[in-house]
Amino acid sequence: MRLLVVEDEARLAGALQRGLQAEGFAVDIAPTGPQGLDAARHGGYDAMILDVMLPGLSGYEVVRRLRAEDHWLPVLMLSAKDGEYDQADGLDCGADDYLTKPFSYVVLLARLRALLRRGAPERPTVLTAGDLTLDPARRLVTRAGAEITLTAREYALLNYLMRRPGEVISKTELLDHVWDASLETGPNVVEVYVGYLRRKIGRDRLETVRGAGYRLTP
Repeated sequence: MRLLVVEDEARLAGALQRGLQAEGFAVDIAPTGPQGLDAARHGGYDAMILDVMLPGLSGYEVVRRLRAEDHWLPVLMLSAKDGEYDQADGLDCGADDYLTKPFSYVVLLARLRALLRRGAPERPTVLTAGDLTLDPARRLVTRAGAEITLTAREYALLNYLMRRPGEVISKTELLDHVWDASLETGPNVVEVYVGYLRRKIGRDRLETVRGAGYRLTP
């Protein structure tokens, strides 16, 4: 397995390289954001360990650009920035995992193995269905380039449907995944919010499949 470590702190980069090589990995080091981005694009790596604070280009921007190019190299992000919003930003940019410094080397190895087991399936950071787009990081929904304003519940419903375009999804499943399980809600609330959503995204985009549920059309 070939790994790319993008880290500007020389001692940490060297320690990671030695430790990972001892585990049987082939490891290359890139000390800056631009070098890391170029290596990730062309190096044929199986996974990347990516620092956030890098010279030239942040780790956030590196992974954002890779995902924008439909490059699905698994990314484990490392950072001394341990705030919950920092971690959310890293994952929303397209990283697959986020580990804060200082970290346990045993945990890093376990998370790396988990990434490698999953491989590199397509994981777009912006969901699309025809001319509809939904950007979870910015909570932005557009159709044909025009922004659509949704309530929190309408957004959650569309988010779930856009992750499975073309599939028929039952009212029960939508209730389980979009509504709070602690609330006493019935199937009728799904019909109500489907109606709200149709008025905003277009009635042609959300089809009722009688007796089965709803389908978001591409």
